[in-house]
Amino acid sequence: MNDITSQITGFLSMALRRQVEPDDDYFAQGLADSLFALELVTFVESRFALTVEVEDLDLDSFRTANRVTEFVRRKIAAPEWGEAHAEGS
Repeated sequence: MNDITSQITGFLSMALRRQVEPDDDYFAQGLADSLFALELVTFVESRFALTVEVEDLDLDSFRTANRVTEFVRRKIAAPEWGEAHAEGS
C-alpha cells in the first residue's frame, strides 16, 4: 500500500471506527453518508494541500481509498494554471 492510500485508509478507519481496506466501498456498505463525504473532502484538501473544486465532487471519486488515491494523484499532477492562461502569457 502506498503512502497516500495508507494515510487515507488510516483516516477512514479512525473516522468510521472500523478497519477499512483500500477497495472497501464504505458508502455502499452504509458506513458513510453525505455528511461524511464532506469530512472526507475536507481531510483530502488539508492533508494533501489541494483544492477540491465543485466539478471534482463526483461521489465515485471518493467511494474507496484507492479511488481517493487516484483522485489525489490526478490533482497533484494537474497544472495549477489552465491551458488558456498558458496561451495568454
